[in-house]
Amino acid sequence: MQDEVNTKVVAIAIKGGKITAEVLKKALAKFIEEIEKAEKQASQPKTYRGKQSIKHLVEQNAAISNIEVTDGNIKSFERTANKYGIDYALKKDTSEQPRYLVFFKGRDVDVMTQAFKEFSAKTVKQKEKQSLKQKLSRSREQSKAQHKEKVKVKTKDRGVEL
Repeated sequence: MQDEVNTKVVAIAIKGGKITAEVLKKALAKFIEEIEKAEKQASQPKTYRGKQSIKHLVEQNAAISNIEVTDGNIKSFERTANKYGIDYALKKDTSEQPRYLVFFKGRDVDVMTQAFKEFSAKTVKQKEKQSLKQKLSRSREQSKAQHKEKVKVKTKDRGVEL
């Protein structure tokens, strides 16, 4: 009974007009190659890319560096880091002020500095940029001021001049 349970059945589908011994041999060789390839991938640990946990970052056997970020706008940093293909981990430190520590691989230092420059330039540009609500309120005030400047003349003088 145990021998029957332990046996494995394999089905191979081959499309062809005439199946010869050579075609069957090639199909079996391809099948064995695919099995070996799948076993090789299963034996290797999964490599994570982009945002990941600190544990997965440490498992990749690379020196880890970190940068402190005090800004709460982490989503825009994540977009920039993904653009540059950086493997990183975020850790929130709530001891005093909410701040974030960004851990990344030591070999990515140059790429990380470039990504950080772009991120900081982007945030500075956004802060300098006026919001749409402010622009609308300013234009509304200007239109009211222009409207007050116009003097309405209700009576027109239609007298006869000599």
